Amino acid sequence: MTKSITLREANQNFARYVREVEAGQEFVITRRGEAVAKLSPVTAKRVLTPEQEAAWRRTLARLKKGWHLGDWKIPRDKIYER
Repeated sequence: MTKSITLREANQNFARYVREVEAGQEFVITRRGEAVAKLSPVTAKRVLTPEQEAAWRRTLARLKKGWHLGDWKIPRDKIYER
């Protein structure tokens, strides 16, 4: 269940509200009666949109395929040299 708190309450009792969020509670923060922010737990697994998922799959496929550099080779030591 989401609770509503004022911006002033959130400011004055932030640590308390963070502890409650860690326990699973969600808060909607309001200013002058209008919602302006949401304080909620971070989910363990990020949920991607279908577009993000497709982009991720394309990126992985490209990484697995690799890049053709012709006859030019980069020594491992040069990559990590800094």
